[in-house]
Amino acid sequence: MSNDIQRDFDRVSPALVRQAAEFQAAILADVNGRRGAMHGRITALRPRMKLAGPALTVDVRPGDNLMIHAAIALAKPGDVLVIDGKGDQTAALMGTIMMTACSKLGIAGVIVDGAVRDSLEIDEMDFPVFSVGTNPNGPTKNVAGRIGHPISCGGVTVHAGDLIVADADGVMVVPRDRAESLLPLAHKKVADETARIAQIGQGDTAAPWLAGALRAAGVLKDGESL
Repeated sequence: MSNDIQRDFDRVSPALVRQAAEFQAAILADVNGRRGAMHGRITALRPRMKLAGPALTVDVRPGDNLMIHAAIALAKPGDVLVIDGKGDQTAALMGTIMMTACSKLGIAGVIVDGAVRDSLEIDEMDFPVFSVGTNPNGPTKNVAGRIGHPISCGGVTVHAGDLIVADADGVMVVPRDRAESLLPLAHKKVADETARIAQIGQGDTAAPWLAGALRAAGVLKDGESL
């Protein structure tokens, strides 16, 4: 098999995926230093859609889905197809037939920096799809690409096996070797935010850091307050 297809790579573990799936993409982005979130052009086909799993990376020529078909054939249950479609919106790379196959094979979902079609049928399937939009044009199936290699998707480098968590806010990529270390930070972040929301509910609406930040920015002088 060509070196363009990497079949063997380490994936983030299923146990870690289950734990990470408890968190919003925004929480993971915050504890990852506000890095790793794909460009906002890649959004859920429907806001309720969400997914978590290891990335199976696919690099394609804009408008050609040959290698996506190959990736579906090679995918393992729980994988997330992450496709660098170069942001092209002139033709859909996937539709109902391919999404049905993905669902049947236990693929966790699809992230594509490109367009899809048959959006109403995919909605009825409730299969998680994140894309830059839709287009009724179909793709070609002629051009070689790569599977399992590093790609750029939504402006973020993705390696095969990295952790992907996506929801209504967008798509978060966590490097495989960092995923486990972020979970305790995510738990603390959730606890801190829950406590802060409770304080706001009791009337303490002013951000505790605001005065210091305004002084540091020169908006307030020492001793001044809003």
